[in-house]
Parts: sequence; C-alpha cells; structure tokens
Amino acid sequence: MDVDVFKQRFLPFHPKLYRIAYALLDNKADAEDILQDAYCKLWNKRDELGDIQNPEAFSITLVKNLCLDFLRSPKASRRDNEEALETVLLTTDSSPEKELEEKEDIRRIQELIEQLPENQRQVIRLRGIEDCSYEDIEQITGLSSSNIRTLLSRARKLIREKLEKASCHG
Repeated sequence: MDVDVFKQRFLPFHPKLYRIAYALLDNKADAEDILQDAYCKLWNKRDELGDIQNPEAFSITLVKNLCLDFLRSPKASRRDNEEALETVLLTTDSSPEKELEEKEDIRRIQELIEQLPENQRQVIRLRGIEDCSYEDIEQITGLSSSNIRTLLSRARKLIREKLEKASCHG
C-alpha cells in the first residue's frame, strides 16, 4: 500500500479516533500519543492492510486496545483534569465566588465519575462527554445498545444520588 492509498483509507478517521482515545484516557496528550502510536503501527503493517474490509472498525479496535493497554500499564500517569476545568465557559456576570463554586461542582462530578465501575465510567465518558452515538459506543466497547443504556442510566443515577447526598450533608 502506498502513501496516497494509506492516507485515503485511514486518515479520514483521525477525528473520530482522537475522540475515542480522549474519552477512554481523559487526557489530550495521552490521546495524541496513542493516535501517533496507532498510525505508526498501521503504517508499519501497511502491506498487510489491503485485505481489511472495514478500515474504520479496524482502526477503532486498534485505538481502543492501545488505550486499554496504556491504562493497564504501571507507567500510565493519569494527569489531572485541570484542562477541562480551565475550558469551562463561565457566564460574564459571574463573581469569583460563583466561578469557584462552579469549578468545585465540576471537580466533584469528575471525582464521582472516577469512582464509577470501569464499564459505567467508560460509557458515561463516551456518551456524556464525547457525545458519541450509541452505535459508536457499541463499536468501541462491544456492548449491546440496551446494555449501554442500562450502564448509562445507572451511572447517572449513582452520580445524581451522591451529589444530592453531598448537598444535603454539606
């Protein structure tokens, strides 16, 4: 496979692959590293990729597996989500106290998401944060649509209950 064919078959999926990596890793730099690694692996195996019927599904599976390997590795350094806090749009009429309160709310929700079971955490990130379709989530996780909806519902309910409990006690 030459460069032009490779670019034509695999580069159009870059934005989607990045969103998937970012949703799984929750870190821009790590997601970019995983994508670079994925494209290197694809390029190194380019002569064997001619028989691939669905390059998009193949690429998604590769990125998902690389992300899971990264998360399992002892070297995986999960960076804080300060970037996410910095990108929160605050209203122009907000006060410093209001901004601090909003940042604390976001931090609390992020902590609650981190406490969820892995499958719920993954589904809520893909659907709620990355706005992936149920079809995309099925392809990424291998779960059925009904299972995804159940996991999402349970995750949201758990977060809601913990937030309500914290607001009643705090």
